[in-house]
Amino acid sequence: MGMHERSGIRINEEFKPAPQFKRLYYIYLLLITLFGVLTWYIPVLFFPPPAVKVIITIPVIAVLAFAAGWIPKYYESITYRLAEDEILWRRGVWFKHAGVVPYNRITNIDVCQGPISRILGIGTLKIQTAGYSGTVRAEIRIEGIENLEELKNVIMELVKRKKPVAIETYEEEPKPRGEDINVKILSELKRIRRLLEKTLEK
Repeated sequence: MGMHERSGIRINEEFKPAPQFKRLYYIYLLLITLFGVLTWYIPVLFFPPPAVKVIITIPVIAVLAFAAGWIPKYYESITYRLAEDEILWRRGVWFKHAGVVPYNRITNIDVCQGPISRILGIGTLKIQTAGYSGTVRAEIRIEGIENLEELKNVIMELVKRKKPVAIETYEEEPKPRGEDINVKILSELKRIRRLLEKTLEK
């Protein structure tokens, strides 16, 4: 059995985050509601007049309902695919985002797993690439993955098969030290000549 089969990922086949990824977002929403909303919303219920309570309550419920309905739609919008030469991804409910990450630009893959993700048995692969300026940046995050190490090994195996692309830099090459010295000498000689000419004129 190959490494691809062990990870559950097949080349050129789309895959999605694990179902626990939706649960993770619902837990985040619950924590935000408990600590970010109720901490100030409960005192509001006891003091303002009824009209103010209604004005505050309706937007709060609307935002929480909107977030709860957005989570499954966002989950369904996420897809990843390991092609022969690159990783393709797309996501987004209203604003669609998609991208391509060639294997020969990948420099590093980090495994990220918070405490809640660890309990749910999922995590994130943060894939870094080398840009044209020579800097390393995070290009893609493959989120909600169960077999993190297996998928990381599959991607690294594909990366090793590709010849790295030379990183182009547009910085000006430093001038040779000898050229700098010659310029300084010439400048100094010109200054001495001007001083001599002024002296002779007097």
